[in-house]
Amino acid sequence: MVTNQQIIDLIQREVVPALGCTEPIAVALACAKAREVLEEMPEKIEIFVSGNILKNSMAVGVPGTGMKGLPIAAALGVMGGDSSLQLEVISKVTPEQIDAAKDMVAHKVCDIQLKEDTDPLYIECHCHKGDNTALVVINHQHTNIVKVQYNDEVRLDIDETVEEDGKERLEGLTMKRIWEFTSYAPLEDLEFIWEGVTLNKAISEEGLSKPYGMQVGRKMKKNIELGIFGDDLINRAIMMTSAGADARMDGCTCPVMSNSGSGNQGITTFLPVVAVAEKLSKTREETIRALILSNLVAIHMKSYLGRLSALCGVVVAATGSACGVAYLLSANYDQIVATIKNMIGGITGMICDGAKVGCSLKISAGVSAAVQSAMLAIDGVEISSMDGIIEDDIEQTIQNFGKIGSEGMLETDKMILHQMSCK
Repeated sequence: MVTNQQIIDLIQREVVPALGCTEPIAVALACAKAREVLEEMPEKIEIFVSGNILKNSMAVGVPGTGMKGLPIAAALGVMGGDSSLQLEVISKVTPEQIDAAKDMVAHKVCDIQLKEDTDPLYIECHCHKGDNTALVVINHQHTNIVKVQYNDEVRLDIDETVEEDGKERLEGLTMKRIWEFTSYAPLEDLEFIWEGVTLNKAISEEGLSKPYGMQVGRKMKKNIELGIFGDDLINRAIMMTSAGADARMDGCTCPVMSNSGSGNQGITTFLPVVAVAEKLSKTREETIRALILSNLVAIHMKSYLGRLSALCGVVVAATGSACGVAYLLSANYDQIVATIKNMIGGITGMICDGAKVGCSLKISAGVSAAVQSAMLAIDGVEISSMDGIIEDDIEQTIQNFGKIGSEGMLETDKMILHQMSCK
């Protein structure tokens, strides 16, 4: 059986702080590492990325720069990134380094190219200075550096032939085991999750107080205060969660607690649960256990879907938060299973057309579905196994969902990238 410590280790690997959208940040990480290997400032940078990295980097703000896209992310990684900080690689850049990075972009030092037939998450960075070149490759996970080379000297070369996504899967982990762990693991072993509450509430408050992005959360707060919307569970959860995404997608410099390599997924696994817990005056322990359940469900589902795909990750994250909300409403195991089936039967199919300020609208839809799915499950309403991809067995249902995104929507992914690239 999967041990408690294995599950804790899994959460601590997959739920980590991140600054900025993780796809351009992963490019910044590769570039920072390459510059460190080169040991001098490059005069030319060549970057080859998979289609999904390109898709998720075109229209998203890079923290502290007021700019969007891969060239500024790459330049910032080179000018002031620290690869030891992983997904917070650009957290210590100075205003002077930001200005220098912008100058680098203006002089077209960074050349971004699409690389075909790679893992969905692939980054290859070449930093050149004179006759010297440093090469860094990231594959499959945002911080997974698999190759480092200086000229002909290979310093790291991890042979990774990735046939399919799912490397993050913990063999033997099931929804039944997740439920047992959530319910009975010692509270002191779970307290670490509270850091995510602190980080993600902070960026939500930032999004509520300033006009970031589409202001989905901020405008909802305004309409609640005007009495146009009610201050109920759904609207409170949508407001808090969307505000965090508004700020993050528009380049806010607040870090977030991510889930499965995505900041938006982290925001969505945490904030709806926190909103409902606060609204219902739940205890710290109840909130912690609900957050553990939310994050574990998302990690479990994501392991079948893969890091990047044509399916929007909010479906996974909102399913996690739906389970967390159901837990706060005193759900039993069967009701948690029903919650997942309601979510998969309801919003599977939401496409990912890149990271951008509009993601907050998708998140608002996912959060609304999450609360509704939980409430229906609590009242004994469960989508039938005769419907669509839903089956009696919850593990098979989750696997069906994963196959839709990882295999069934490959052509959809190509079409999305083509349409985005032709603008």
